[in-house]
Amino acid sequence: MLENGTKAPDFTLKDKDGKEVSLTDFKGKKVVLYFYPKDNTPGCTRQACAFAGLYSKFKEKNVEVIGISKDSVASHQKFAEKHGLDFVLLSDPDLIAIKAYDVWQEKKLYGKVSMGVVRTTYIINENGYIEKVMPKVKPDTNASEILLEI
Repeated sequence: MLENGTKAPDFTLKDKDGKEVSLTDFKGKKVVLYFYPKDNTPGCTRQACAFAGLYSKFKEKNVEVIGISKDSVASHQKFAEKHGLDFVLLSDPDLIAIKAYDVWQEKKLYGKVSMGVVRTTYIINENGYIEKVMPKVKPDTNASEILLEI
């Protein structure tokens, strides 16, 4: 994991509409950058819906929410439409940001070892530095915990 006080690695990825989005586009705003394993899975859906439910409160605080997974642009578009997700979802099939933020790690499930995205959230300040790292977050409480932090 990256550490507090580290310059947040910049990236340019496509959003659910195929438009390129860079972290530097949000300079001057606080950013909640959360990495999740896969669209439309139970935990990831609960986490995304929790962020969507609190998104207006994040906006009131001038905070942008960005979710990143290795799913395709088309998958993100369907996921966002199905669940009414208004915040930014970015597609990272080449693992550019996922590896830069050190969330591509070995995972164990039912004794099977594989590589995958470890659910992690970063709070990045207005100047592009990591303010807080939240590893292995719980999907149901992640959004509300962050709202209390910022």
